[in-house]
Amino acid sequence: MKQNKINIFSDAKSNLASGLVVFLVALPLCLGIALASGATPLSGIISGIVGGIVVGFLSTSHISVTGPAAGLTAIILASITELGAFDLFLCAGIIAGITQLILGFMKAGSISNYIPTAVIEGMLAGIGIIIILTQLPHAIGVDSNFEGKETLFEDDFNFIPYITEALEAVHSGVFLIFIISLIILIVWEKIPALKNIKMLPAALLAVASSIGINQLLISYGSSLAIGPEHLVKLPIPKTADDFKTLITWPNFSGFGMLNVWITGITIAIVASIETLLCIEAADRMDAKKRITDTNQELRAQGLGNLISSLIGGLPMTSVVVRSSANVNAGASSKLSAIIHGVLLLVCVLSIPSILNMIPMATLAAVLILVGYKLANPATIMHFWAKGKFQFLPFIATMLAVVFTDLLKGVALGLVISILFILLGNMKRAYYLSRQDLEDADVITIELAEEVSFLNKAAIKKTLKNIQAGATVTINAKRTSYIATDVLELLQEFANVTAKENNITVKLIGFRTDYRKINEPHVVIEHRRSI
Repeated sequence: MKQNKINIFSDAKSNLASGLVVFLVALPLCLGIALASGATPLSGIISGIVGGIVVGFLSTSHISVTGPAAGLTAIILASITELGAFDLFLCAGIIAGITQLILGFMKAGSISNYIPTAVIEGMLAGIGIIIILTQLPHAIGVDSNFEGKETLFEDDFNFIPYITEALEAVHSGVFLIFIISLIILIVWEKIPALKNIKMLPAALLAVASSIGINQLLISYGSSLAIGPEHLVKLPIPKTADDFKTLITWPNFSGFGMLNVWITGITIAIVASIETLLCIEAADRMDAKKRITDTNQELRAQGLGNLISSLIGGLPMTSVVVRSSANVNAGASSKLSAIIHGVLLLVCVLSIPSILNMIPMATLAAVLILVGYKLANPATIMHFWAKGKFQFLPFIATMLAVVFTDLLKGVALGLVISILFILLGNMKRAYYLSRQDLEDADVITIELAEEVSFLNKAAIKKTLKNIQAGATVTINAKRTSYIATDVLELLQEFANVTAKENNITVKLIGFRTDYRKINEPHVVIEHRRSI
């Protein structure tokens, strides 16, 4: 049966508008992440361009957006510092890309299918909180130490003291631009007639308005005018030689260094896990609920990282921040991600001076609304209503993502989810018709559909508490699997313990041959060999 081909040009007008929005969100993040990683500014832009065009074209995801991710900054910075040169690090990026290609062909992408919904939603909510908190300084005019961050409490940075200092140094002009931008975004979202004008997205209108207002304030010499330190910072090459100095090429001697190989494989593993998590989240945000081929995604990411590193770009992953902005802007196909990559390329080459007029406060307003939608209080209450088995993994993941990082948060959520599964499995492994075993003469134990070694202790304790002279029925009609440990425990109870204590045992529905249980006090019904 032939698979339907993806038409990337479907609803082109809508995707052009959303591509513009994602481009506006991605631009400062690409630059900031490059600076935070200790790399050249253009390396982040290159990563965004390749992620948008190459990965966007090859991926089967309709709404995810790929680019440099803050989750890799610590690894990149440490590696560049250790190696002493960015061109040597690029070899690690090449290795990471090749490794991801291999993982894709090995079909390792299915790992994302085993991550619970509560953990994924908790990750999204945590990222939403991080976005809000890290963009607040941009909203009030305190931009240092926050450029490009998509995670919180990184390295030795103390967030709370910094906020206290920031509140004492609020820039009135920046805050004014932030409020105006926020009003535009909210009003545009609330009025259906305006919201449906896809070719004029709210974010684009907010950016244009903020540039106009600031230029007007500058022309009048107002104290509210925003200076260059609060605007987007993009390098402006004037000659071909300037371009040559901006781009860094790999130093292939790095392939002879063990640290480069270790770094490359580490980046491949971390980037692959983050990508799979973000793809899973993006599929959940997709209004049409389309499913991404995760193995193809790994191959696309691998080729993207390979090409990016060959031309001086940073490693990349699928990124929730940009994907969320893409969804909220109305994207319906991967054409939006490709357009965002093309716009990064065109604008960096043609109008960097205009881009450098965009206030960071306006982009902060865009991202804060994205963060609110991810960490919507309604989502938290939804999981609260589902009970502790859903809420605790959700809230633990959310808080851990905020206070540590994405991978640790997801790992904690998975551990809690697994513990709940194990506890639930232990409780549901059998059912006692009467709870007070000491006074029970007739006891029925109904085994669950699956009885694993984890249930052995509970079943053993139950059998031990059965009093002498009782009649015990062990029903396995609904059971499809019983661990060998549990079978041996039942054999020992029927052959030894029950005989010694004058206990009558009735076994029902066991799908095995109990030649070892051949006692007069044991009745076996529905014996079936397998």
